[in-house]
Amino acid sequence: MIRATLPFCIVGVLLASAMAAQCRAQDVESNAAPVFVEKYPNPSDNYPLGPDSERQPGVPAGKTFKFDLTNSKIFPNTERTITVYVPAEYKGDKPACTIISLDGIGFNAPVVLDRLIAQHALPVMVAIGVSPGVVNSANPPENPRFDRSFEFDSRSDRLARFLIDEVIPQVENHRTPDGLPIKLSKNPDDRAIAGGSTGGIAAFTVAWERPDAFHRVFTAIGTFVGMRGGEQYYVMVRKTEPKPLRIFLQDGVHDEWPGGPEMGDWWMSNETMSRALEFAGYDVTHVWGAGTHNGSQAAAIFPEVMRWLWRDWPAPITAQPPGNPVLKQILKPGEAWRLVTRNCEAARTIASDARGRVYFRIGAAQQIAELKTGEDTQTCGRSSANDALAFGADGKLYLAQPQGGVETRINGTAKQGEIQARNLMVHSLQVRGNGNIYATTVARNGDSELWLIPAHGEPKRLDTALKGAAGVAISPDGLWLFVPQSESRFGISYRILNDGSVDAREPFYDFDVPAWADDSGAGEIAMDRDGRAYVATRMGVQVFDRNGRVTAILPLPGGEQIRGICFGGSNFDTLYVSGEGKVYARRMNVVGALSWSPPVQLPPWGAG
Repeated sequence: MIRATLPFCIVGVLLASAMAAQCRAQDVESNAAPVFVEKYPNPSDNYPLGPDSERQPGVPAGKTFKFDLTNSKIFPNTERTITVYVPAEYKGDKPACTIISLDGIGFNAPVVLDRLIAQHALPVMVAIGVSPGVVNSANPPENPRFDRSFEFDSRSDRLARFLIDEVIPQVENHRTPDGLPIKLSKNPDDRAIAGGSTGGIAAFTVAWERPDAFHRVFTAIGTFVGMRGGEQYYVMVRKTEPKPLRIFLQDGVHDEWPGGPEMGDWWMSNETMSRALEFAGYDVTHVWGAGTHNGSQAAAIFPEVMRWLWRDWPAPITAQPPGNPVLKQILKPGEAWRLVTRNCEAARTIASDARGRVYFRIGAAQQIAELKTGEDTQTCGRSSANDALAFGADGKLYLAQPQGGVETRINGTAKQGEIQARNLMVHSLQVRGNGNIYATTVARNGDSELWLIPAHGEPKRLDTALKGAAGVAISPDGLWLFVPQSESRFGISYRILNDGSVDAREPFYDFDVPAWADDSGAGEIAMDRDGRAYVATRMGVQVFDRNGRVTAILPLPGGEQIRGICFGGSNFDTLYVSGEGKVYARRMNVVGALSWSPPVQLPPWGAG
């Protein structure tokens, strides 16, 4: 990993010595406490531009043009200016690389790009400067609404969608000042994004949300503080499986915008972010300086930033092995998500039988189909409101009925079997080895409930007023029950008693929730034989330890929300997930636990 080895890294070296603690011991006989003084370098924004940031004779100069963007559907009612730089070497005959710069084209980029493209240190590259949106009041120009913080500081995919779906296509609808068509590469390895301050965190967010579109990031004096949830990135980065990103960070020890110290320590937030990225396993480096909240140092180092970000191009940027110890434990090296099938809306709820074959429900019909793992397309119809299914001991199949109740079929045959609990609208279910069913239901008033449907006897209501109970799982030792709630950020833990009833109810499981959501959006749940829980959520698979904490997050390649999840395969070491018409599979380094299997002894565990 490269760190502070650039020509402008003298400021990074400065901190190592200038921040050393100095102490003055007091007279021992006075019994006074020693005084410790931390010494920082004096604030300085004196970072002169180097030769690669200045016009040089004989270097062909690119041209820029501007246009107004006022018809956004993603940020409606906003007005903004888009600035486009086209290098002299651009010929319009093939797609060019792209760098998007937020808050317009900054860092003296046109001059730098002219110079580095002429040196062949960079590929031919079009720069797009995007200003933040402004919404006029009803009495312009009085008191407009400035959407910069909303657009740039928010942790969502909205800005990324705006850039990908609206800005880039509108740029390509224009022609260069020389009349050439503008063609831009869609390869994420050919795209970079950069910004400073609120634009700095925005640059990271765009790539974080859409690594399928951007692989290279420069964030200068980024606002990873409590403006709109930026301070949560440190934890998300540590938990989430690494994405194929290359990231350069810059900041100064005296960084703090005068209007925002109450939102966090701006300098330390950048350092913490850098440490999180290093821990997680990213291709990341940084330069720290003695500056305040301005762009002088970022502009000074920009040529070397670009050289570092684009080194070895066009070699692809790939995700690095994780640093998170939980990810190391559960993931099999070299194995990634693979698309099993697409256009399969019916495979919203999935379940595996005793041989590890994965099945789903065909619409509202009382039929099931086996997932064809060797194809990427499977015609399977639409989903239904009551599509819950589960397998039990001896191959028994349990199907939620559209009119209420649970049907039990012997050995998974198509022949209709016995129907229990006809008055219950079952949403999800799991079956124990003795045939008892734990089910979440939807009551007439819309509330979610938890029920025990015994193999023999009357159903028993165990809990009421749950907030969108979305799934149910039994721990591998048979002692605990986990019910995620889709309309809350908490999942419920229950102790299973000898008679099958439950007590000791706690909102024990704390989900990570996207900044744009108010709840977990949780779906089904699976467990491995070591007691970890794997829950389908908007963010991908959230992995919980036995103390109810999210320790790892596995996003899908396209960032899709998932609803169904189960372990399958001949060894039950393949994790299957479903949602948005797609099913993905991934071989894991753990083995799934079956709800109806005999209880197993779990590894030792502590209070944490």
